[in-house]
Amino acid sequence: NNDTEDEERLWRDLIMERVTKSADACLTAINIMTSPNMPKAVYIEDVIERVIQYTKFHLQNTLYPQYDPVYRVDPHGGGVLSSKAKRAKCSTHKQRVIVMLYNKVCDIVSSLSELLEIQLLTDTTILQISSMGITPFFVENVSELQLCAIKLVTAVSNF
Repeated sequence: NNDTEDEERLWRDLIMERVTKSADACLTAINIMTSPNMPKAVYIEDVIERVIQYTKFHLQNTLYPQYDPVYRVDPHGGGVLSSKAKRAKCSTHKQRVIVMLYNKVCDIVSSLSELLEIQLLTDTTILQISSMGITPFFVENVSELQLCAIKLVTAVSNF
């Protein structure tokens, strides 16, 4: 049983390491694109779309469930609890790697708003960004992300 737990922990560590490296890659790409005086060739639409996909995926599947218990799925298939009951049972302790990912995603969201001020994007990309910017307002305990989302939604409305 200890071997199974150790193996599970190692897998979780490996996955989170890859997730963190991917967040770093997204941040690097966005930071390059939002640097001053960048040539048009730097704004690769596919890269921008993948950064948005990565961010939306981890917001919905990793961060929202960690920060707001309403977004958690019961792995045991237990009874349906109300939102208030789920929040009452929630612990506020977060793993260090989750907090790091949360901070990186906040930086990505903030940088995407800067990118909107620099570069024209396609309508489908704008739709993806706007849905990513609105969703945090329905999640509790993500105040920093909500501040970044305000900046993003403002940039979308100015678009």
